[in-house]
Amino acid sequence: MTKGKKFLLYVAVFLGAYYIPFANPNIQRSILEAFHMLQEYAREHVLFCLVPAFFIAGAIANFISQQAVIKYFGGEARKWVSYTVASVSGTILAVCSCTVLPLFAGIYKRGAGIGPATAFLYSGPAINVLAIILTARVLGWQLGLARAIGAVVFALVIGLLMAVIFRKDDQKRLQGAVAAKADEEEARTGLQNLIYFLTLVLILIFAAWGKPEGATGFWSAVYSIKWPLTIALLIVLGIILKKWFEKDELNQWVDSSWGFAEQILPLLFAGVLIAGFLMGRPGVNAGIIPAGWVARFVGGNSLLANLTASILGAFMYFATLTEVPILQGLIGLGMGKGPALALLLAGPALSLPNMLVIRNIMGTKKTLVFVGLVVVMATLSGLIYGAIV
Repeated sequence: MTKGKKFLLYVAVFLGAYYIPFANPNIQRSILEAFHMLQEYAREHVLFCLVPAFFIAGAIANFISQQAVIKYFGGEARKWVSYTVASVSGTILAVCSCTVLPLFAGIYKRGAGIGPATAFLYSGPAINVLAIILTARVLGWQLGLARAIGAVVFALVIGLLMAVIFRKDDQKRLQGAVAAKADEEEARTGLQNLIYFLTLVLILIFAAWGKPEGATGFWSAVYSIKWPLTIALLIVLGIILKKWFEKDELNQWVDSSWGFAEQILPLLFAGVLIAGFLMGRPGVNAGIIPAGWVARFVGGNSLLANLTASILGAFMYFATLTEVPILQGLIGLGMGKGPALALLLAGPALSLPNMLVIRNIMGTKKTLVFVGLVVVMATLSGLIYGAIV
């Protein structure tokens, strides 16, 4: 951080300490709510979502060859392959807008083009099969279908537009990646790498597997055996690491994983605190912004209602699957169907903590464009859907 930025930070902290009316009950409640949200996030998402994601990101940075990333996600890759893989990745990774960040950072810094990388960034949390099924079951099949179609289309369109808008910048970045890659020797076969990464991904999926209210059948059955499956996978991972990896490689893996944690966690926690202060925890709504305001501004199907829903969804933090009961409550308060879809398409893929970290990875300009594309497309989708239904 530069001296100028440090000075501005000190001034902001001083002004906040000097002028914020801490004696006000609403301020006190919102501050407490911010720390409640941080605690809830730490308990429910750090150990079983973020930690496995950091290790996957560290593995990507160390054990996936740069040639492989460039081959499938770089500027010279076949677009139908790179964008198809990136845009449907969320069907495999049931992650939230924050858990996807280390994975995005890993492939982006390894040489993935900005188009496929941002398609992956959006689709990771947005195209969650369980969330879409739950949406259809709780909120109606029309909204579930619209969410599924919209999420896939969004990932493709946003990725393609980001690639076009930042084509020159990305060409320079990818040229640097190609120039720096040297001749990498593969320590393991392709099948061994596939088994290793599949094991890591399955650990992330099962460790983070939650049981939503009302879930039955397959989803409930998997939830009941999630820990035996996770422990079995950890044993498999231990065998893989002992048989196929050298000690120096494992040290590098841990160092890379820790590097991603150092880069992402401080901004993430700061963002969670701010989001908790402003809007409160999902379902609690004890933030400084009254819940009644949300329902008041997103009723009907006007442009303002859809835009408001998109912006609110973009800044709010939704843990995986929590957007469905929250939206159910808002619809009960009078939220329109168009704004409901707009919030579903903008909310799970973005959040204030997510934006802060993305800016640190790919810069302010690219982050603003990415967020703007999500908000605009969510608004337009809400308008169209609201007019149809």
